[in-house]
Amino acid sequence: YSYYNISVCTYSIYAYYNIPVCTYSIYSYYNISVNTYSIYSYYNIYVCVDELTIIDILTRRSYFQRREIAFEYEKRSKKDMITALKGALSGSLEAVILGLMKSTAQYDASEIKGSIKGLGTDEETLIEMVCSRSAEELVEIKRVYKELFKKELEKDVAGDTSGDFRSLLLALAKRDEPSNIVDYEKIDQDARALYEAGVKRKGTDVATWITIMSERSVPHLQKVFDRYKSYSPYDMQESIRKEVKGDLEKSFLTLVECFENKQQYFANRLSEAMKGKSAKEKVVTRIVVSRCEVDLMKIRTEFKKLNQKSLYQTIAEHTKGDYQKVLLSLCGGDD
Repeated sequence: YSYYNISVCTYSIYAYYNIPVCTYSIYSYYNISVNTYSIYSYYNIYVCVDELTIIDILTRRSYFQRREIAFEYEKRSKKDMITALKGALSGSLEAVILGLMKSTAQYDASEIKGSIKGLGTDEETLIEMVCSRSAEELVEIKRVYKELFKKELEKDVAGDTSGDFRSLLLALAKRDEPSNIVDYEKIDQDARALYEAGVKRKGTDVATWITIMSERSVPHLQKVFDRYKSYSPYDMQESIRKEVKGDLEKSFLTLVECFENKQQYFANRLSEAMKGKSAKEKVVTRIVVSRCEVDLMKIRTEFKKLNQKSLYQTIAEHTKGDYQKVLLSLCGGDD
């Protein structure tokens, strides 16, 4: 337990942190009315916006606690807190804070919708959101997507993609039953089928790859990919790079990377997004917001292994201002 104090005007909050969950500490005890007062004060008493108070409160609460604060805010001010946040914030900080006001599934569904909305498709986002999510996560995302947008996710994806790329995304989206079953009798059969559908022949039997990678459990596929090496001179990722190109290649690679080590995949994505002088803010925001209550602590660990530098230090070097502050707070500390 650590002791925490927020001072707003002459009003102090004293609360206790619980044991850290994910990358930030969720309060086991916190005062909703006082938290609401802290945010409400700066909108209504001083007119100006205190971004640091907003960051400090909203990044250190769970989604359910943030929703309670929003409910209390509306009771007190007769205004919607999300609308108030939209009016008070802008740019990348606004994107992070508004993202935090959604559940993980709501955020993922909104990102998918955004990737296929309007002219053109943001394939990078669509691939990440569909190919990196587990069957269980996709079941919830589909439910929330229909609730939010009154449409079936599969139909929207089908209308905005084509060919084998569309077939793969739809096969993944249609998975309904999360499973950890390993069918030991099929491990060798599946490994051989993947080899014979790709590297062994001229051209690629993409349908076979899609069937195996969308219908088998993650533990099963991990063993299949290991067995695959006894048939092919290349591992599964190398085989994908040789056999397919474009969005289909990126999709299969994302799948295999996540099957093998999902947190390492996200660590790689973050590393790539912060290679230049400035960060690719959209990618960094999406990963940090969507994984902060899922597995960001593990992603931090993988990031340090890959880069010999912590995620916290890298964010500090490649971002600035309030955007930097909100990301560092969500990151939860240095390693």
